[in-house]
Amino acid sequence: MKLQTTITLQAQQHNQIDYDSSIFLLGSCFVENIGHKLDYFKFQNLQNPFGILFQPIAIEKLITNAVNEKEYTEGDIFFHNEQWHSFDAHSKLSQASNQDFIADLNKQINLTAKQLNNSSHIIITLGTAWVYRHINTDALVANCHKVPQKKFLKELLTVNEITESLQSIVELIRSVNKKASILFTVSPVRHLKDGFVENTQSKAHLIAGIHQVVEPRHHLHYFPSYEIIMDELRDYRFYAEDMIHPNQTAINYIWEKFKSVWISKGVSEIMEAVEFIQKGLHHKPFNPNSKAHLQFLQKLEEQKVQLSLKVPYFKF
Repeated sequence: MKLQTTITLQAQQHNQIDYDSSIFLLGSCFVENIGHKLDYFKFQNLQNPFGILFQPIAIEKLITNAVNEKEYTEGDIFFHNEQWHSFDAHSKLSQASNQDFIADLNKQINLTAKQLNNSSHIIITLGTAWVYRHINTDALVANCHKVPQKKFLKELLTVNEITESLQSIVELIRSVNKKASILFTVSPVRHLKDGFVENTQSKAHLIAGIHQVVEPRHHLHYFPSYEIIMDELRDYRFYAEDMIHPNQTAINYIWEKFKSVWISKGVSEIMEAVEFIQKGLHHKPFNPNSKAHLQFLQKLEEQKVQLSLKVPYFKF
């Protein structure tokens, strides 16, 4: 008896991820789920230098500013609730000092530009097609920073607007990096504050927009993380307590699917060795001074040395 529908996935034939790859992840909070796995297995990656960005226009603006080497000044930031903020960045970057904040924004822009130039893989995860337009500036913002709602207009990006934004993103990336594989995904996190019907409409616009751009022959790919949650894991036991975000079981499941498509089988042995060390580092012994535990620690150190000979940049 078959109790699950499954999505057929095929391993990429070219430019799979290995330990020589440099991976850049941008977008919604689902980026952090996959990014955490890449961190755990010690792949070279950079995640969301401007914090979580939920919608394509915000990602496009970050990439535009990075390619054009924008320099942030005090005119680009504002003070609210005892902190300085930027409508281009997530609130996790906000700071009490305007000078420190500007310096950090410019540091992250430079880091973004460098990563765009050097990445072998760029993963962009879209979360929502709902956007907020700041009335005073007529600009779409990446984050509202708890500024009163009356200061914004809420809009739904059309499929054409999303397509145009993604095409612009691709062109900007290609202007500085012609070889990187660009991988689009849609976050399975449901934005139910927008409403159930409105969330479905939003995800539909994102998916339709992405598929106007995807072209594997040009290294533009789609990974069905949203569909895996919706169609393979159709059960609330795969969600966190908020019934919105995927839980760790679901994240592990999607990672295994992602790995089967995008991670080179040639690095499996190294990944297993990394996992052995990671589990060892998180192990809490009953007796830290026991002979057995000291021998275990020695074995871990030997494993670290052996791995560093294979992949010199590894640090635990």
